[in-house]
Amino acid sequence: MAMKNVILTTQPSYARISYGGMDNLLDVQSKSSSRGYWDINWNLPGGGDRYQLLRATEYSVVNSSKDCIELSFRSNWAPSARGSSLPISIDKRIIMRSGVSGFYCYAIYERSTASPAFDLVQTRMVFILRRDKFHYMAITDEKQRIMPMPEDRLPNRCQELIVPEAVLLTNPINPDLKGEVDDKYQYSMDNKDGGLHGWISSGSPTIGFWVVIPTNEYRNGGPTKQNLTCHTGPTCLTMFHGCHYIGNDIIAHFSEGEAWRKVLGPFLVYLNATPDTSDAHNLWIDAKKQRLLEVSTWPYSFVSSPYFLAAKERGSASGRLLVQDKFVSGALIPAKSAYVGLSVARTEGGWEVESKGYQFWVQTDSTGAFSINNVIPGIYGLHGWVPGFVGNYLDKKLVNISAGSETELGNVIYLPTRDGPTVWEIGFPDRTATGFYVPDVNPMYINKLFINSPEKFRQYGLWDRYTDIHPNSDQVFTIGANDSKKDWFFEQVDRKGAENYVPSVWQVKFNLDSVTNGTYKLRISMASANRSNLQVHINSLDGHLVFQVLNLGMDNAVVRHGIHGLYRLFNIDISSSFLIKGDNILYLTQAREGDPLCGILYDYIRLEAPSTFRLEAPSTLKLEAPKTSERSEWSTER
Repeated sequence: MAMKNVILTTQPSYARISYGGMDNLLDVQSKSSSRGYWDINWNLPGGGDRYQLLRATEYSVVNSSKDCIELSFRSNWAPSARGSSLPISIDKRIIMRSGVSGFYCYAIYERSTASPAFDLVQTRMVFILRRDKFHYMAITDEKQRIMPMPEDRLPNRCQELIVPEAVLLTNPINPDLKGEVDDKYQYSMDNKDGGLHGWISSGSPTIGFWVVIPTNEYRNGGPTKQNLTCHTGPTCLTMFHGCHYIGNDIIAHFSEGEAWRKVLGPFLVYLNATPDTSDAHNLWIDAKKQRLLEVSTWPYSFVSSPYFLAAKERGSASGRLLVQDKFVSGALIPAKSAYVGLSVARTEGGWEVESKGYQFWVQTDSTGAFSINNVIPGIYGLHGWVPGFVGNYLDKKLVNISAGSETELGNVIYLPTRDGPTVWEIGFPDRTATGFYVPDVNPMYINKLFINSPEKFRQYGLWDRYTDIHPNSDQVFTIGANDSKKDWFFEQVDRKGAENYVPSVWQVKFNLDSVTNGTYKLRISMASANRSNLQVHINSLDGHLVFQVLNLGMDNAVVRHGIHGLYRLFNIDISSSFLIKGDNILYLTQAREGDPLCGILYDYIRLEAPSTFRLEAPSTLKLEAPKTSERSEWSTER
């Protein structure tokens, strides 16, 4: 196949992408099946994890014209294969269009009512580029660098660190990289922040290879789901479903006879080139322009499958999200820069672990207004979360979207969790640990890309920096005296002892002028948790245990250099009898021991006093005038 000087060869015996005078952009030193592939991780209930490449048994041309060609590579599941093969029929598609420098990929995953139960763990498309040509990786304007060679990860050139994915480069081919850490998870991105990543080749002509993702509607986990992008290989990924930074909670479990169909994609593999090597950066600029074009033309009009719905077959929903928290304001507060989305999840926050349906998310403007366009018809929950307020929003009414409909939702009111006035608070609730102290990396384990970077949390080994700062005793934080941005370590991990990693006990000291009879409420908002045993005591570690949770989380955000994982909110009752007038101490114990990679990333902690305050009905409240001239302090604009 060839369009606009792109040649794509799809025979199983020889995978090839030719462009810009380069016979094959894919790694010619790897076997054909390892150069570019679509794969899946899955299992049967109670069985072990299975991994396989998705191979087709049927090939057909589903559309062919002078301007467009679409190919189908299909594998069909049959009831006779029950128990021995992947119980999904998969139709992989490739589209090439006149005037587009590249090709589109998508797939239709389908289960019939005869299908057995199974679990879908992960599925993705992977490209391994030529190791002799592609050395420069670009993910964002700030995250670009020359990368190690795949040979640099061999034993004679590196030292394996605490997990196989992370290595210290001891004798790399490029000596400038000596002493750096290479770890694919350092280049993870939130769905909401990604959409373009790729590589630029060396030599003349200089070629750019880019994955352009125009929408996240078909990816699991919503806007905050973190996914891999590029890493040493040179590898370029498109993740559709995965468990990274969340764990097994996000696995898609299908029951016996459960029918299902989902279109994954399309995404664009975009190629560009320049004869002038000094002009290489403009390939990234051009790829960004192409992504904007792809976003503006979504949903595409050229896809042949009837299961991919065009714009006229979709609907929309619009409204305005307002927050009612009388302990913050006597008026309704516009939910500016909030995330609002439609998901089939039916529980508050359930969208984070939802993997079977589609999700459609937008950010509100400064007045809380939102418009969610190009929604596939269906029945959805209206979900949301608002920076500055804890918890998740879920509207009581389901939203029914039909083809061509414009659903007006009006004003929707979010009542965040709140029982009484704030006694004290630590952090800012934005579902991440970015507001806390992230230390500098140990010079032994540096990645130069993240020096002086807002993403310094991506550096390797920061869990041990806690022990470096607190070698003999644990963190003590005094309300009113300490600054959480300087004095609150961003992850509560075990402290390294003489022979083992030991539990850490953090203290929060606070003073009460008086104690109100009744029940105080402690809100612990977590950005992530991994294999943690959390105990919460008031004023005595020998008694007054007010909360305990064991084996919490499998987010792996600690070792995978994340600043958040699966969001959790715990609302804890504290009897006023446990508190005293004057000085008090809240103890937070990460009680699991011997595990350097267990830990909790707090988002925000608040203590509320008892209250007899009566909340007014939303209809009786006035609207707080938005300050449109001021940029939101939690805006995510880049």
